Amino acid sequence: MTEPRFTPLSEASRQALIAVRDSAYAPYSRHPVGALLIAESGRHYLGCNVESANFKGLCAEAGAISAMIGQGEREIVTLYVIGPGQHLCTPCGDCRQRIREFATPETVIVVLDGEGTPLKHYTMEQLLPDSFGPENLPPA
Repeated sequence: MTEPRFTPLSEASRQALIAVRDSAYAPYSRHPVGALLIAESGRHYLGCNVESANFKGLCAEAGAISAMIGQGEREIVTLYVIGPGQHLCTPCGDCRQRIREFATPETVIVVLDGEGTPLKHYTMEQLLPDSFGPENLPPA
């Protein structure tokens, strides 16, 4: 398997990603997360986590995907995820499945440290091996 390739973030995109992370509403976990999704068109979509008192919040990746879908797009080329520290802040299980819905084998998921430096990158197969997707369902 070849290593996934991705375009490094521009300084403006890195700053936008940090800003959206810093805008997250995370009063319960105190773990703000931001996501920047680059769609097939090249357009960028941002998302941040939004928690609620019942602990059923919205993940940053889900917010970025929702913004992409709302604009009529359906394919993720690259997804950047940033947490607050120097550790890996990989997508949760729910988001891995959400990403899978709109990913291709070439989609790259990049996890950044709190300053926006890439820590690790994944293909969809690496992030969610042997996944279940739309092609596993009978035609409508």
